[in-house]
Amino acid sequence: MTLGRLPDRALLALNGPDAVTLLERLVTHTTANWQTGELRFGALLTPQGKVLVDFLSLRTETGVLMDLHEDALAILQPRLKLYKLRADVEIAPAEDLAVLIGAEGVQDPRSFDLPPRIYGPALDTPGADATEAFIQAGVPEWGRDYRDAQVFASDVNMDRLNGVDYKKGCFVGQEVASRMYRRGKIRKRTVQVRGAELAVGEAVKLGEVSLGEITSVAGEMALARLRIDRLGHASEALVAGKPVEIIGPDWLEAEVEALLVAD
Repeated sequence: MTLGRLPDRALLALNGPDAVTLLERLVTHTTANWQTGELRFGALLTPQGKVLVDFLSLRTETGVLMDLHEDALAILQPRLKLYKLRADVEIAPAEDLAVLIGAEGVQDPRSFDLPPRIYGPALDTPGADATEAFIQAGVPEWGRDYRDAQVFASDVNMDRLNGVDYKKGCFVGQEVASRMYRRGKIRKRTVQVRGAELAVGEAVKLGEVSLGEITSVAGEMALARLRIDRLGHASEALVAGKPVEIIGPDWLEAEVEALLVAD
């Protein structure tokens, strides 16, 4: 795999003895048994349970390095400082480092089909576009498929991508997220769609019933956020009047079936 820099990513460093403790009471991923060099996926939610910012977090010898969309930096940094209180931790952008992808990096916890990540000086590393890799892996991303406070974690499959630990002590928005999980009635998911001439924002329909819309596209493959409670057993739908194939993850069929039984 050719080494490349992800140009739309930024890094936020949390350094100090209370860095992990601070995240434990705020974010969706667990901090238990977190080894140096291990990458974890999580989010900071709103109190209403919507995804404010999501990120990959790398445990370092001095704290945590958070890998997030460049637009999310201005959202997350002040929030962490607000929640910091008296915690012994310094929070500042790691402007001397860049997010790279390459064969010798750290495994992305969201999917083994995603390229490993490397955190180091950008130097003259060429830019890389990982959109196709994310769509092929069925993994939506903040900044492309959704923005701050637009979706619940389950809408973008965070609970299926190792991004939410419902058993941890607490995190912002936990009550709402846990209630949706316990009831077992998650009605909206992000799925892969295959079809010709797809475009972001186009509606996905089953007959005259709207299921949702396309959120990102690469060639004939796309991601779409859909109402799976309206999907039934159908595997085909329409986008702009043309048939498309809905490709669900292994677990999607069971979730759709559970909704059909419940209804």
